[in-house]
Amino acid sequence: MDSKDLASQELPFEGEFFLAKNKKYEELIFFVHFYEGSKKKLLRHIKLVNELGFDAFAFQLNGAMQDLLSLHPPVSAKGYFGTKHIYADQIEALLNQVPGKKIVFSFSNPSASAIEAMARRSCSDTVALICDSGPTARFVPSAYQLATHEYKIKPFALRVVLAPLVSFAWSPFLHKDLHKDLKTFPQGFRILSIRGWKDLLIPPKHIDEVFEPHPQLDWTKLSLPEAGHLTGLRDFKADYAPSVERFLKSVATPVCEKS
Repeated sequence: MDSKDLASQELPFEGEFFLAKNKKYEELIFFVHFYEGSKKKLLRHIKLVNELGFDAFAFQLNGAMQDLLSLHPPVSAKGYFGTKHIYADQIEALLNQVPGKKIVFSFSNPSASAIEAMARRSCSDTVALICDSGPTARFVPSAYQLATHEYKIKPFALRVVLAPLVSFAWSPFLHKDLHKDLKTFPQGFRILSIRGWKDLLIPPKHIDEVFEPHPQLDWTKLSLPEAGHLTGLRDFKADYAPSVERFLKSVATPVCEKS
């Protein structure tokens, strides 16, 4: 399928292709935005990979805090309760519909949903994964920090009550199912884990606990000592962009030039 055909495709969840002006690699970068984010908030990252010669794809995850307040329980197509698994349904559906080889580039805790979707598909056409600022192996502390630093909830007792409730609504497994999913990833599967040492929501140690138990993975770290949660490319592009570029070029397949 050529670039014009890709751009004209209509896909669910506001799926949209962002095509490189000078495509250099076969793989497409499949973006999964952060919780309560949007594809528009990934434009800086999309521009980066487009300039490197990669086509990109982004979409809108459906289901966030407002859905937790509705009367409709979040139950996935696989019968699992929780927003994490609803997200995995959406990611899986789009991975099935977007053609060709893909490199998944995900952010914060929805990276766990991306991993679940990839595991469901046995990583069939996803050749590598980049995770920025997540996921965490300890979801309840992450939810507490979210209430504290993002939602600015002042009463301590309310934060203590909300953290486990929000965590359960995300997934009753509390990310323990990440290990089951990662065990299915093939030997030598390449992952770049990006983390800021000043991340108040998900500290690097909690990210390490996701990947360290899986020796079959070929995973590397990009550590940004001064970065916070999801601020790496915005605030430290000189460190962030070259590392992402090196990783992408090491896993991607150059497009054969036409004679």
